[in-house]
Amino acid sequence: MAQLKPLHPDHAPAVLAFERANRAYFAAAVFDRGDAYFDHFAEGFHALLAEQAAGVCAFHVLVAEDGSVLGRFNLVDIEEGTADLGYRVARHVAGHGVATTTVRELCALAAERYGLHTLRAAVSDGNIASRKVLVKAGFLPVGPADPANLSGRPGTWYRRDLGGHGASAEAPDRR
Repeated sequence: MAQLKPLHPDHAPAVLAFERANRAYFAAAVFDRGDAYFDHFAEGFHALLAEQAAGVCAFHVLVAEDGSVLGRFNLVDIEEGTADLGYRVARHVAGHGVATTTVRELCALAAERYGLHTLRAAVSDGNIASRKVLVKAGFLPVGPADPANLSGRPGTWYRRDLGGHGASAEAPDRR
């Protein structure tokens, strides 16, 4: 059974393998990280760990029983009880509820472990699968996202109140 774990230095080889194996798949829906990301992976990975240690971000990996990474689920720009959510899952598990289940789990962790009360996520309008994940996980669209934040693609901001109050409480599963 896969487990959501905080990013750890030992995850570096599996994260790099995950990013390489899924690069073309991700580039179809989100920005391509570019060759420099892969050429300087170790430095970038250590920078993520430093941001996490400073408490400004909380990075997680969904790890399969064999140690491979099935997805990355991140809380970034943590400030005043709010963070932005970002995630990506491997092509071979996409469409099987992995992202929805893990986003829901991360929402619970965000409230319980990190003391957050609100999560936001920006999604390009063309990324239908990611939009469905957010809605199934209880997020509501709240307005347009700046295309500059989505590699020039138009998009929408989604928001979820983690307190369980009001309109953005967890929506029922609509698979």
